[in-house]
Amino acid sequence: MSDTATMKIMAALVPEGSRVLDLGCGDGAMLAYLQQVRACTGYGIEIDDANVLACVKRGVNVIQLNLDEGLSLFDDASFDVVLQIDTLQHLRNAEVMLRETVRVGRIGVVAFPNFAHWPNRLSVLRGRMPVTRRLPYQWYDTPNIRVGTHADLALLAQRSSLQVLDSFGIEDGKTIRFAPNLRAGTSVYTLSR
Repeated sequence: MSDTATMKIMAALVPEGSRVLDLGCGDGAMLAYLQQVRACTGYGIEIDDANVLACVKRGVNVIQLNLDEGLSLFDDASFDVVLQIDTLQHLRNAEVMLRETVRVGRIGVVAFPNFAHWPNRLSVLRGRMPVTRRLPYQWYDTPNIRVGTHADLALLAQRSSLQVLDSFGIEDGKTIRFAPNLRAGTSVYTLSR
C-alpha cells in the first residue's frame, strides 16, 4: 500500500513527531513518508533481503526480523505508534501479533485487504477466488496465509481484549465510514490496550 492518497490517510493517524515501529515495512516507503511529512522517527521491521536493502537506501532504520517470532526485543510502550500495514494476512498467529502491536506501542494501526469487499463477494458467488488490486494473487500462489474481513478484525480485537479506537475502510484513496465491510478494499483499525 504505497499510493500517495492512501499514505496520506494512514499518516493522518500518526501524531506528529511520533516514535513509530512499522511491522512488515516493505521497502520503507511509509516510514520514509512519515519521517518527511510528520517528523516521525523509528524503525521498520522486515524479513525480505531486497526490502531491507531498499529501506537502507531510503535512509529508513530497519531491523531484519521474522515477525512470527514476536517482538520480545522491544519493551512495553517502546513506541507511540506501531503500524501493521498489509502484514496481518501473512502472519501465522494474528491474535498474538495484535496483542504484541498494542503492547509495544501506545496505539496500533492495522490495515489489511478486506475479503468482504463487494467485488470479492461477487467473485466467490461466481465460484472463483477473487483476484483484485488488493488481493492480486491467484489462490495457489498467494503469499497470504489467511484472508479476513473488516468485521472479523472487530471480533478478533474483542476476543483479544483490545480497545478499538477507530475503524474505517479505504477505497480508491478515500476513507469509507459507511458500510466499510462491503464498500472498502482495505480495512483500517486503530487499537490500544
